[in-house]
Amino acid sequence: MELLLGSLFIFGARIIDVSLGTIRMLMLMRGRKYHAAFIGFFEVIVFIKVLGMVVNQLDNPIYLIMYGLGFAAGNIVGGILEERLAVGFLTLHIISKNKSKQLTEVLRGNGYGVTVIDSHGWEGERDILNLQIKRKDVRDVQRLISTTDSNAYVTIYDTREALGGYFKRSKKK
Repeated sequence: MELLLGSLFIFGARIIDVSLGTIRMLMLMRGRKYHAAFIGFFEVIVFIKVLGMVVNQLDNPIYLIMYGLGFAAGNIVGGILEERLAVGFLTLHIISKNKSKQLTEVLRGNGYGVTVIDSHGWEGERDILNLQIKRKDVRDVQRLISTTDSNAYVTIYDTREALGGYFKRSKKK
């Protein structure tokens, strides 16, 4: 019974530890160093406790396996949490061969600020549509783009910080 409970503890605690590490790194990348430090405090406590259990019983292969499985599962859970939190901003550049005006209207009609930049490409003149959006809005914007111009070329950049500008307003409830 002790082996089972210890194994489950190691597995679960490792998921928590690695997930916290993922969120901590996200916070650091977004410039939120105090949030990262707070999360890191708890992350390291869980890590040390679990590591101590495993190191004190290195002859127990089940603990080692659960440690590794917890690490793997923690990466998955941390990735899911990161996607759901969707902290921060993205920059999108959209190039459309012949639907840039229509795409601009659709995006603006849905509340997104679009800056249109004249450009010259291999096949002639094109508009580059430039958007700054909240990460949580990326699926909505991708849907709008694909339904308006499924052949549009889209690049998405992680934006560490955005000051000023126009962002989609949330509808008041």
